[in-house]
Amino acid sequence: MESQVAKARPDRPIEESPKLHVSDNNVKSPFVTDAPRARLPWLLVASSILLAALLAYTLFGAYLPAKRRLASLERELRDVYAREAELQTKVARNEQNNTLREQQLIAVSGERDALAHRLEELEKELATARGNRRR
Repeated sequence: MESQVAKARPDRPIEESPKLHVSDNNVKSPFVTDAPRARLPWLLVASSILLAALLAYTLFGAYLPAKRRLASLERELRDVYAREAELQTKVARNEQNNTLREQQLIAVSGERDALAHRLEELEKELATARGNRRR
């Protein structure tokens, strides 16, 4: 399409109808394009829905039960620690009792040995006293 050029006359100004972006070679500029019809990118919509579904599953399907399980495991762990502390106290008490019994056993063994030694001495005295009476 060719542009028309109006000829100037001395008694009137040049008037030409404005035309924008008219070129001779019918090549459209890449910057001036017709606005495309608004289309929804279905792949983007589908992936957004899938992402929302995964987020909902992760939050409600996996996170909340895992949180409940974690709370129950923490309770169980506290119970185990309480039981362990109770058993440690019991072991300490038993060790103390065992130490006391060992000390008592050592004392009683010493007494028995002392009594056995005294018995031997008395038997010797008795034997010597009987020997002196027969003479």
